[in-house]
Amino acid sequence: MEGYVKVATLDNEIEALLLESVLEERGTPYALRSYHDTAYDGLFQAQKGWGVVTAPQEHRDEILEILDDLRKSRDAREGTPD
Repeated sequence: MEGYVKVATLDNEIEALLLESVLEERGTPYALRSYHDTAYDGLFQAQKGWGVVTAPQEHRDEILEILDDLRKSRDAREGTPD
């Protein structure tokens, strides 16, 4: 998508789905791209992460803040320190 920049690498599909839900609710433009490739049976996801979120530059900080909140929430539930 023209004018979209890479915002962040996503850890897994659950994180991607949660982020997608929040961004849809807010009406924030974005695109998710999975690194999954059936020819290599997900090999690149194990090396690079689940995929990436891209968006217009002006939404970058908003998306990073949402992603940070999602990750802090996950870590708190898992008892993982920051």
